[in-house]
Amino acid sequence: MERREEQNLEFTMDNVEKALHQLYYDPNIENKNLAQKWLMQAQVSPQAWHFSWQLLNGGKVPEIQYFGASALHIKISRYWGDIPAEQYESLKTQLFAQISTFASGSKIVLTRLCVALASLALNMMPDTWPHAVPDMVQVFQAEGGQADCGARCLALLELLTVLPEEFQTSRLPPYRKSQVRSCLAQECACVFPLLRQLLQQSDSPGFVKQKVLKCFSSWAQLGIALTECEGLTLAAFSALRDPELFDSAVESLVNTISQPDAQRYVNTLLKLIPHALGLQDQLHQAVQNGDIETSHGICRIVVALGENHSRALLEQVDHWQSFLALVNMIMFCTGIPGHYPVNETTSSLTLTFWYTLQDDILSFETEKQAVYLQVYRPVYFQLVDVLLQKAQFPTDEEYATWSSDEKEQFRIYRVDISDTLMYVYEMLGAELLSNLYDKLGRLLTSSEQPTSWQHTEALLYGFQSIAETIDVNYSDVVPGLIGLIPRININNVQLADTVMFTIGALAEWLADHPVMISKVLPLVLHALGNPELSISSVSTLKKICRECKYDLPQYASNIVAVSQEVLLKQIHKKPSPLTLLAEPGPMTPIVQIRLINTLLAEHGPMTPIVQISLVLAEHGPNPSNKLAIIHILGLLSNLFTTLDISHHDDDHEAAEVKKLPVVQGPNPVVLVLQQVFQLIRKVLGTWLNDAQVVEAVCAIFEKSVKTLLDDFAPMVPQLCEMLGQMYSTIPQASAIDLTRQMVHIFAHEPAHFPPIKALFLLVTSLTLSLFQQGPETQAVPLLVQRAGCQGCLSVRCHLIKVSRDSHCPF
Repeated sequence: MERREEQNLEFTMDNVEKALHQLYYDPNIENKNLAQKWLMQAQVSPQAWHFSWQLLNGGKVPEIQYFGASALHIKISRYWGDIPAEQYESLKTQLFAQISTFASGSKIVLTRLCVALASLALNMMPDTWPHAVPDMVQVFQAEGGQADCGARCLALLELLTVLPEEFQTSRLPPYRKSQVRSCLAQECACVFPLLRQLLQQSDSPGFVKQKVLKCFSSWAQLGIALTECEGLTLAAFSALRDPELFDSAVESLVNTISQPDAQRYVNTLLKLIPHALGLQDQLHQAVQNGDIETSHGICRIVVALGENHSRALLEQVDHWQSFLALVNMIMFCTGIPGHYPVNETTSSLTLTFWYTLQDDILSFETEKQAVYLQVYRPVYFQLVDVLLQKAQFPTDEEYATWSSDEKEQFRIYRVDISDTLMYVYEMLGAELLSNLYDKLGRLLTSSEQPTSWQHTEALLYGFQSIAETIDVNYSDVVPGLIGLIPRININNVQLADTVMFTIGALAEWLADHPVMISKVLPLVLHALGNPELSISSVSTLKKICRECKYDLPQYASNIVAVSQEVLLKQIHKKPSPLTLLAEPGPMTPIVQIRLINTLLAEHGPMTPIVQISLVLAEHGPNPSNKLAIIHILGLLSNLFTTLDISHHDDDHEAAEVKKLPVVQGPNPVVLVLQQVFQLIRKVLGTWLNDAQVVEAVCAIFEKSVKTLLDDFAPMVPQLCEMLGQMYSTIPQASAIDLTRQMVHIFAHEPAHFPPIKALFLLVTSLTLSLFQQGPETQAVPLLVQRAGCQGCLSVRCHLIKVSRDSHCPF
């Protein structure tokens, strides 16, 4: 189909067939796209009413017939208003005839024709076709026609299945949708007996029963009363024993039980519990045989019953034992043997249930809640044991065989377990921590048998999960835990990571109990030298430095020694040495000064950063180099946000600063900045025309000025010159913001008046000149983009604000 012919080609059967052949078989992708575009236009054209029926001719291939059926569905569902009312009956008759024809033909064409008839029925119900569903059943139950009895039965089941599905996606107006839903709900009295009869007939073939269960599942999602579904629901439970029907039965039961209104029918729910409990033998057998699909399906059923209706079932106090048995069955699913996701995929389905059950129990009034807690607190203590067992890593040998995707799924699974443990703490309280501490203590002090690192790691992970989000400052077991940590034989990376994160989670507690810092800080500093522990060790040191900074001077020498070694040897490739330096956050000034001196060393960690940046700059502008440059500029920006040895907010730190030796000459931070300044000049030499790089450069100096304030003075002339050059090349809002900051801080100093004045006049002149040229000027959007300005007046106000805020005499 040539491009020039596309617009003028008539929508006829022959042309549609040619376009379909081109779509399916032409190797040229452009021709395929042209054909698809033209066919989409053909489907919605008035001529579609004519060629659709012609394409359904028995001599056509299924792809062509399918297009004809799809075109009919589109015309009926989207353009119903275009169909004259006097043609409804004729259209209905033709669709019934075509479905009868294709009952023994192509299944994909049959399904599409059924969807078309379902759309017709939904548009005609209830006024024009009040008994649509009984009429459908009657037509296909009648003798005669081209299809045999079995084919007609399958065609009817397909039609009844797609009818509710089409309703869910239909474009009916809200008032019509409510009207049709009510009508369909009443029609279940016609459909369900037929389905039950087919399902219970001993001579019904397996594929027919599968269609029956799928049809039931479709109707159940209409929100039909659970009492109406009771018979079919019990029949579906029986079908679970047939491997051929198992998957279809699971879907139908989960969809039926999960309906929101089902909780209104408590008596029916109570009838279902014994049937769910009756699946335990089948569940245990599936687990024993490694049948993941069967165990997964049964778990879905019991979790749907428990999770959606826990409160309704809890309130049935006369049946508390049967619900407790269901809870224990879900507990078995939570603790199902094997490692997720390699040996099992079932346990993750249950975690939300435990949230729901706990919320429902704690929502009762105090007296009633106390009764339930007496029953369910032991269950939740058992749950903790089960979850920690499931959180354990496999053996090193087995873990080495896992794919990266499996390891990532397991990591996410452990995070879900961690969230669950944190939530369970609300019910179990301090007793949970005592329970974990006792187990860890017995594990680490037992001399009877060697302890697996996986068991130790899981218990620590439990502590970490709770301590990260719960205030444990008043817990009486944390001192004992801090005392136990040094006794752990750390011979594995995963165990070492968890030890680090556990210490980090207890950083606030250490701030209140500084005498215990000496117990754990050596472990953190030792881990800092291991590149495999980059994330955990750096993160933990950061937390300790932030929370315990007032108590760190006595440890400063050790922190500096280890940090210098790590930085100089570049042990941590990811994160980079600069990230490592920036991460610890608000350290004591002693530590910061010594680490700054490390940065200034001849072969310090700045050297490779500078070298990499120079190489990238020399290669010229290209997308991959640009991303690397912006990343390095971002690291530098964070670095200068962190480094601060001169300005402190409280008397405690001020007193500490007074004890430091006086720094001779310029601020050491400025020396680092001057080293970086030459790098930035080189980068701008290549990237001066790139707005994103210029913005990243401005961010470095904006944060540097904010950190250093008056100490930035030696850099003022160089920055003013560079800023003027950047703004002259690409005017943008970040440069205006930095100019405003410079004027605000330095315009009153006589020594800085000339460069600041020159910069201000340059920025003002260029900006006003740009906006006098009109908004179509290319640079205007860059000014407006980030400053929130909406036009010339806004930018002028921005510049006026610079003058006003600074009382600038310019």
